[in-house]
Amino acid sequence: MKPAVPTERTPTGRAEPGDTRTRLVMATATLLQRQGYEGTSVKQILKEAAATYGSLYHHFPQGKEELAAEALRFGAAEFTELLRQGLSSTDDPAEAVANCAHLMADSLRDSDWTDGCPVAATALEIIGRSPLIQRTSDEALREWQQLIADTLHRGGHTQEHAAALACTILSALEGAELLSRVSSDDAPLRLAAEHLAVLTRAGL
Repeated sequence: MKPAVPTERTPTGRAEPGDTRTRLVMATATLLQRQGYEGTSVKQILKEAAATYGSLYHHFPQGKEELAAEALRFGAAEFTELLRQGLSSTDDPAEAVANCAHLMADSLRDSDWTDGCPVAATALEIIGRSPLIQRTSDEALREWQQLIADTLHRGGHTQEHAAALACTILSALEGAELLSRVSSDDAPLRLAAEHLAVLTRAGL
């Protein structure tokens, strides 16, 4: 059995792995998810991660931008697992897509409407200003779209139609999550689940 990963407590009381780099990435991922890039200061990151300026620039010589890109990859990986869970929950692609929306709704409600898509809060505000973060965001969105498309293709959709429908589904999920966060109500995501299932079945 591997030894337990050592943990430390951040100023908010959250337990984080003892590795400073990991704490920096995890703290930044949470802050970006909740308040975006511009709303997240280096000082706040260091406070949440119980880290120093020296340690930040030791691990991320390019500073906040480099750290934010790595944090987006970390957050995107967690969201990828949520999508995988929903998409693999059934062989019916319509139900699988609906389950993704339900899982997003459950996760958002459990976080008291703060932890939405890790990319959405950051991507739009840095377009044209940070090629690194824009590229990282684009890679995540493309990966999620491909996961959905693969599920649709296995479920009977042609490859071309699966790719187009996956784009529509991801767009609807992202939009519904935004509405749910703003309204503090998971109804938009629940409605998206229902209607995306109908749309998915109609394409077969």
